[in-house]
Parts: sequence; structure tokens; C-alpha cells
Amino acid sequence: MNTPAFFDAAPRIAVYDPLAEFLGAADGGRIEYGYGDAVKLAGHSCPTVAGAYLMTRAALARLYPDALPERGGIRVDFAASQSAGVTGVIAAVAGLVTGAAGTGGFKGLAGRYARRDLLTFDAAGADDMCVTRLDTGARATLAYHPETVPAEPALQALMAAALSGTASAQEREEFGRQWQLRVKRILIDHCDDPALIECRIDAAD
Repeated sequence: MNTPAFFDAAPRIAVYDPLAEFLGAADGGRIEYGYGDAVKLAGHSCPTVAGAYLMTRAALARLYPDALPERGGIRVDFAASQSAGVTGVIAAVAGLVTGAAGTGGFKGLAGRYARRDLLTFDAAGADDMCVTRLDTGARATLAYHPETVPAEPALQALMAAALSGTASAQEREEFGRQWQLRVKRILIDHCDDPALIECRIDAAD
């Protein structure tokens, strides 16, 4: 898979997965994710996929300041329904990294390592996205503001032409270049920008 070079330059996320350790799938249970993993899951690279990746990264960094985040020990809740807007895409990326899954998720082994029902929608009292540590109850609430990193002015016209089939080969190539340039700016230049990713930590109840 030949991808833009900035995919590999984006921040990476390391987690500890006790199930992976137990089953011998990863030495010490350590798993590391890159932006390319999120792209493979979603099938495309866009500001939404980039934002989902960075929101998950921000939440885990704040919730686990001194240790690797425990994959499978995290609940992710959304105020919106799964079919609303881009909620489902964001949830898929968050679930990839955190291990949180819906009703079809892994049910566990002898009462341990369950991932089922850790990803919910239409959650009462949830903000846009909430990430909670199951062991401590500490919760990160997040919001994403992609308008902080606007697209180039020509991008909208290029997209319209590409979608209508009237764009030349050069224009289609330029559209893809400018599209990924915005994603690059989000992932690389603004990855730690609090105006792009709002993250608030709430103490355990």
C-alpha cells in the first residue's frame, strides 16, 4: 500500500492489551498504532479520520499520563446516534485503538478481557465523545473543530469537478494533493492544538 509519506510522520499511539499478551499475540501486550492503521480501517484519509485518531490520542494521553493505556479497559460513549453524521467513522477509529466494541464485540474469557458493550451511542449525559477508564472512572470529554484548519480556497471547486466527472486528470490529481495537504496540516502541524482538539478531564464519580 503506497501512501503519502506524512502518514508515517504522524504521532503514534502505544497501548497495553492484556488479552493480546495472554494469547501471545504481542510481546508484553504492547501494541502500537499509526495513522495508517486508521486509514486502512476506514478505507480513506480525511479530516474526520484524522480527527478521530487525534481525539483518541488526546484522551488516552490525558487519562494515562504515567502508563500505557489499557486497551480493553476503556469505555467510549457518544451523544449522537451511530448513523448521525460522521459519528460511526469516529467510533470505528476510537474502537480500533481502545478495543471498545458494541454488542458484537468480544465477550471475554472466563469473565475477563470482555470488549462487548464498551462502545455506546445516544448516551445520556455524554458530550460529543467521552472516553472513560474502567478502573478509575476518570473520564475525558472531547470535541473536534476541523474548521481550525481550513482547506485551500480552490479545494471546493476541484472536488465539485472531480465528483461531476468534468475534472481533467491533472485537476483530479491536484484535488487529491490538496485534500491530503489539509489532512497533513491537521495531523502534523496541529496535532497538539487545543483549538483543534478540546479535551477536558473529569474526576471519577
